[in-house]
Amino acid sequence: MENPLGTQPVSKLLPKFAIPAIISMLVSALYNIVDQIFIGQGVGMYGNAATNVAFPLTTLATSLGLLLGIGGASNFNLEMGRGNEEKAKKIAGTAFGSQLIAGIAVCILVRLFLKPMILAFGATPEVLDYAVTYVGITSFGMPFYILTIGSNHMVRADGSPTYSMISMVTGALVNTILDPLFIFQFHMGIAGAAWATVIGQVLSAVMVFCYWPRFKTVKLHIKDFIPQGKHLASIAALGAAACFNQLAMMATQIVMNNVLRSYGADSVYGSDIPLAVVGIVAKVNMVFMAIVIGIAQGSQPIFGFNYGAEQYQRVRTTYRYAGAAATAVAIVSFLGFQIFPRQITSLFGSGEELYYQFSIQYFRIFMFFTFLNGIQPLTANFFTSIGKSTRGILLSMTRQLIFLIPLVVIFPIFMGIDGVIYAGPVADAAAGILAVYMVRREFRQMPREAVQ
Repeated sequence: MENPLGTQPVSKLLPKFAIPAIISMLVSALYNIVDQIFIGQGVGMYGNAATNVAFPLTTLATSLGLLLGIGGASNFNLEMGRGNEEKAKKIAGTAFGSQLIAGIAVCILVRLFLKPMILAFGATPEVLDYAVTYVGITSFGMPFYILTIGSNHMVRADGSPTYSMISMVTGALVNTILDPLFIFQFHMGIAGAAWATVIGQVLSAVMVFCYWPRFKTVKLHIKDFIPQGKHLASIAALGAAACFNQLAMMATQIVMNNVLRSYGADSVYGSDIPLAVVGIVAKVNMVFMAIVIGIAQGSQPIFGFNYGAEQYQRVRTTYRYAGAAATAVAIVSFLGFQIFPRQITSLFGSGEELYYQFSIQYFRIFMFFTFLNGIQPLTANFFTSIGKSTRGILLSMTRQLIFLIPLVVIFPIFMGIDGVIYAGPVADAAAGILAVYMVRREFRQMPREAVQ
């Protein structure tokens, strides 16, 4: 029986895989955005700042989920494309077992070093108690969150994108229902938002866990879930690009929080307004990035299978369709950030006029090159999907580690807190140009004719 990844028209395959992936990623973003909105309305600006300070830990958990999920799915599809079903089965089991171990390890580490972590992430004295409460509770959900993020990639690689989407949507809906109930009805404040998040994550993880005995393309047994070193190494190699991208985001967030705390104190805004605004912008940007990454993740099985089967023209066609879709989304997001910054900020609670002044400036300047930002994550995922992990890692690191962090540190020396704002568009432009150059070079080197 022929695998549809290698035979169906790309124009039909890509929406089939990308739309559920986009919805899953949007739901993942919704966990953070819903919390931010209800916390902003029910707790206020300090609550918003607290979730921003806590955000690096969510990013860390996401990075591990993507390392094992995308790495496992990419290897799985490549080996299935090559006809190595037994090896593909071992890779799938290793990915799942490793996700469980990683989730438990993160939970333990956060519980042990909770307050020092929060301080290192840039918390001010006014924000500290809110952040400790929020992270202290959400740490219990880390194992379930990592399992959900990672295993959904494997479910999608197995040809069940709709089930993957449903598991994410169910947890997010529960979170959305419980947030206002816990915060406003039971008067639990920021703790209520945290418990709502954990309950939603547990439900999504249970649904994904129930899928594994019903894996379609290969039959999995209990012994397959014991991680094997050689397969874990290949998973890590292909998942490293997505993982490093998240770790780079975490490092950037920590550096920015500390820079904002320092230079904000010397500005008219103070430290807490910039911390709250940057947290809001980061969460809103997650909606845009969720769609782009969903397109990239929906492309991954098509890239991997066809590259493994030496169907190179289908690989090119998939990238062109995905690139056009990601760029269209990026342009719409750019227009929204430029035209409606005050209205977007108001969704997350009210503040003084300086609060809105800083948010408008940050949206319009820092996010100016949003229309270029669709290509970089798609291209990094493309290289990972075809087994060229080094190039994927390089592209994943460009915007955050190579360009943005140095600029965030250097520009404020000469421009004060405005330097943070202007660092964004410079980094975005440089990362976008490099991604276009690398993918064009790869296409020129790739054999043109498809294998029949």
